Amino acid sequence: MSERCFTDRAAAGRLLGVTVARHLGTFGMDRRPLVLALPRGGVPVAAGVAAAVGADLDLVIVRKIGAPGRPELGVGAVAEDGQPVFDDALLAELGLTPADLAATVAVERAELARRVTAYRGGRPAGPVTDRLVIVVDDGVATGVTARAALRWLRDRGARALVLAAPVCSRDADHALAADADLVICLQKPARFGAVGRFYEDFSQLTDADVRAVTS
Repeated sequence: MSERCFTDRAAAGRLLGVTVARHLGTFGMDRRPLVLALPRGGVPVAAGVAAAVGADLDLVIVRKIGAPGRPELGVGAVAEDGQPVFDDALLAELGLTPADLAATVAVERAELARRVTAYRGGRPAGPVTDRLVIVVDDGVATGVTARAALRWLRDRGARALVLAAPVCSRDADHALAADADLVICLQKPARFGAVGRFYEDFSQLTDADVRAVTS
């Protein structure tokens, strides 16, 4: 597939929803699927997917753990009350251990708590036991944030897990196959770079944008 530039996240969600809908029959589920967005960027994408497949829409709140001095480089992630998940190969490459990141993890847990309050009013995450859950983001670079979400949901009893995104790096697409029952990406470019390069409009979203879609 040649590289595509999506107009914006909403347009990407509509396109992604068509592809996701084609795959769901293979799971044979007798309940409505549950689409969980990774906020903030995944929310407008997930709204399009949920509309296409007739799913309930909610959030799975995860925070990236950035490398010291390089916060944009995700070496791990943590989901709500879950344990941190690290990219062991990247940690080794950088000469880091999980203990080196304890302070960063504490900061991200505090931000997680803030976002749970901001987005849900402090209510706990909804039940996922025995459900088909589709985790949606606007793009997947390293995959560590998605991995933390998938493992947390598996631990909470999801029957089947799908990861869906408009664009994924090839490395992440391959690696996440161990944590998801199905990975769906519209774009798997040979040279990934940043997620934003695949969107004409990649405007930053706010907490209010998230609440407007999911409340």
